Amino acid sequence: MSQPTIESILNENRLFAPPTELAEQAHIKNLEEYRQLQARATTDPEGFWGELAARELEWFEPWTQVLDWQPPFAKWFVDGKLNITHNCLDRHLSTWRRNKAALIWEGEPGDSRTLTYAQLHREVCQMANVLKQLGVQKGDRVGIYMPMIPEAAIALLACARIGAPHTVVFGGFSAEALQNRLVDAKAKLVIAADGGFRKDKTVPLKVAVDRALADNGAPTVEHVLVVKRTGEAVEMVEGRDYWWHDLQAGASGTCPAEPMDSEDMLFILYTSGTTGKPKGVVHTTGGYNLYSHVTLKWAFDLKDTDVYWCTADVGWITGHSYIVYGPLSNGATTLMYEGAPRPSNPGCLWDVVEKYGVSIFYTAPTAIRALSKLGDRYPNARDLSSLRILGTVGEPINPEAWMWYRRVIGGDRCPIVDTWWQTETGGFMISPLPGATPTKPGSATFPFPGIQADVVDMEGNPVTGNEGGYLVVKHPWPGMMRTVYGNPERFRRTYWEHIPPKDGQYLYFAGDGAHKDEDGYFWIMGRVDDVINVAGHRLGTMEVESALVSHPAVAEAAVVGRNDEIKGEDIFAFVILETDRDPSDALAAELKQHVVREIGAIARPGGIRFTDVLPKTRSGKIVRRVLRSLASGEEVAGDTSTLEDRSVLEKLRAGE
Repeated sequence: MSQPTIESILNENRLFAPPTELAEQAHIKNLEEYRQLQARATTDPEGFWGELAARELEWFEPWTQVLDWQPPFAKWFVDGKLNITHNCLDRHLSTWRRNKAALIWEGEPGDSRTLTYAQLHREVCQMANVLKQLGVQKGDRVGIYMPMIPEAAIALLACARIGAPHTVVFGGFSAEALQNRLVDAKAKLVIAADGGFRKDKTVPLKVAVDRALADNGAPTVEHVLVVKRTGEAVEMVEGRDYWWHDLQAGASGTCPAEPMDSEDMLFILYTSGTTGKPKGVVHTTGGYNLYSHVTLKWAFDLKDTDVYWCTADVGWITGHSYIVYGPLSNGATTLMYEGAPRPSNPGCLWDVVEKYGVSIFYTAPTAIRALSKLGDRYPNARDLSSLRILGTVGEPINPEAWMWYRRVIGGDRCPIVDTWWQTETGGFMISPLPGATPTKPGSATFPFPGIQADVVDMEGNPVTGNEGGYLVVKHPWPGMMRTVYGNPERFRRTYWEHIPPKDGQYLYFAGDGAHKDEDGYFWIMGRVDDVINVAGHRLGTMEVESALVSHPAVAEAAVVGRNDEIKGEDIFAFVILETDRDPSDALAAELKQHVVREIGAIARPGGIRFTDVLPKTRSGKIVRRVLRSLASGEEVAGDTSTLEDRSVLEKLRAGE
């Protein structure tokens, strides 16, 4: 029996055309051009991607076959040889870009560095030689546990240059989380720093590495390479630990890029599932290089004159694809920032935009909502006129946050590129093209050219009539993950057999609910495990949250389901108010009625709890599993190590 579809209850009709001047100069200039690209990619995907690979990348040896598809395992550009760092660095050195800024870095305390392509190339070669000196060979895995400093990007590129797959662990993860990932990847070496600066504090990293390696906790790790960032005293184990600057000083700046097979592993990046141990997502070289390159070029209309800033951490896929590999492959200027909005400088992001003349700004909806809560005075105090394109990433963005972003940050002139994608996809899957796509607040719009996406029921049948369903991709693409590291069956089961294959057709299941409106626009409704079943109606959390946040008293909201004897589940909302509003029973009643007006009686929250905090991961995502337990009065179970602030649990339990 088919599982019921997810009901769409959000109604959004505002439409914003691309700016005429931007569209005239864009890589893709109108919807007709987009449709022609998409039609070509659908009818001849191998021809489409093969032409792009030949045009956009440099190869040491050509491929013999564009795609070898043995569902659910794909090989792209079979037998082709290349090195991603050649495309990111070497090929620019024979052009005028040699002395162009490749990487601009701003530290939280205000220190800064700029590396040209020639300088970055030299430092990457030096560290590649250091890795070799420490015994790292092609195929060895290297763990990276770093703050947002230039050496983090250099470390990724140095590993890729010699063919050593890297696994980056976000610098906010605990020693235990680091250890688990180093053990699973069988890492031979760890690159770390003494610490970093974040939100007016120093974050000790070397201490966590020492704990992770204590008592032979990661037995394959032979050496630790340490960058001196904060200058705080750390223990250096004789024969195991080395200072980055000491070894760099004696290293040659020449290191030829290792020829890599297109399907050689480039990196493993661990992503948490709802249960079980983290999944090691494997990405390989050729297809990932092409996909991160072309998605950034087209979706952000990247130009040589742009200063491009993605605010993500290099520990996430966004940092891999759209701080390091995608921008550098395009010869762009990419900006890295160590800090975050903090008590001493809530408007620091706008300081950076003004200081460097940032033209493309890419951040998360969570950050946008937090920044909007601070009010307009911080962005209004800075010159943001250099901005021409804005982007969002990480989760669905509610329409009111989208409108604030457009109005206050973009001055009602910058198109918003709302990107839907995942660690597993390697790059953007559904996204506007800023010169071509009219945008709707909260919609990721249309699939990227070459991506065959759809919304289906649990039997794989397309849903119709604006119904919600399950977001799937119907054909392989170059940036796709190849497997779960060491567990191909988990890869098959999780991503390709959740919706059973039919007539030989395998569907990649993203884990997200979505619907398409009458214009074919995709609306992401959030993770399907966040769906609330109210009296037989399956409602996505994002739409109820959007309705709550559209009330002027609400800064942020998180909605979960809790058990209800009559309805099965009832909607329960955790609400953060604007600073000038106080919680009251009357306001709770007003908010419930507001949701009814915006959506309908079926979406009326059964309960509202006012709070000053929400449980979030360090990447800013709300941990609804925790909220579901709290709403139902149950003990919070499972791993809470990824929470940015574990004291939030006690505050929520106390009803603060």
